[in-house]
Amino acid sequence: MKRKLAGVAEHDEREVEELRADRELAVEYLRAAMESLDQPEDRAASLLALRAVAQAYGGLGAVAAAAGLSRESLYRALSPKGNPTLKTLVAVLKTVGLKLSVAREQRSTSPARRLAPRSSRLTSARVGRRPNLRARVTGA
Repeated sequence: MKRKLAGVAEHDEREVEELRADRELAVEYLRAAMESLDQPEDRAASLLALRAVAQAYGGLGAVAAAAGLSRESLYRALSPKGNPTLKTLVAVLKTVGLKLSVAREQRSTSPARRLAPRSSRLTSARVGRRPNLRARVTGA
């Protein structure tokens, strides 16, 4: 049988209470977490952040039911080793009153790239280069 450490349980409960009390904090918390989803070493923390928000806004059982998922599958999807589908992410976010949106990644481009004629940029896009996009969470 696993034992829960008192400090960890208290931290989790306090985190959920703070997220429940401050909606903007929950949105910013998830926004920061979602930005690190594309980094494998940070993915577990991102999923646990979404789990904490789900707990704050109704509990995992209620969120799972409202999202059309089983409680067990939501627990698995939002575990440190979880791999939720886009459908699951969108359903959970919608259930807690948030949505997923896409924004262009803010990174500097090389001077040569900025000065290149538009037609050459379009050509490079047509040959398989994908645009740099980043998902973000916004309040609905």
